[in-house]
Amino acid sequence: MLGGALGTVSRYLLTGATHRVFVSDFPYGTLVVNLLGSFVIGLLWGLWENSDIHPNVRAFAFIGFLGGFTTFSTFALESLGLFRDGEIRAGVINILLQNVGGLILVLVGFLLARYIRQSAF
Repeated sequence: MLGGALGTVSRYLLTGATHRVFVSDFPYGTLVVNLLGSFVIGLLWGLWENSDIHPNVRAFAFIGFLGGFTTFSTFALESLGLFRDGEIRAGVINILLQNVGGLILVLVGFLLARYIRQSAF
């Protein structure tokens, strides 16, 4: 829980700072957070892969902090793991389902909200 809270606050602060630097409609803050989170989770994975790092420390960093910072980093790590393990088909399916499914569900949620708002008045 603490890792998630710290990751979420970090995401909020970095996203806000990025939006102040890059004033645009493009979601640079989210892009920076997702790419940085992916780099950090890959770096820690590589550093800790064959080490005696306690599972609770890994969970704090990967699930807690980086999960709160960005779920994209976890998605990227899992996809890379599938490819590394020779599960090419599963990796491609994961990428397609996560990205296309996420976009579709954002649209579905948006349309549902619009329908609810219109029906309420």
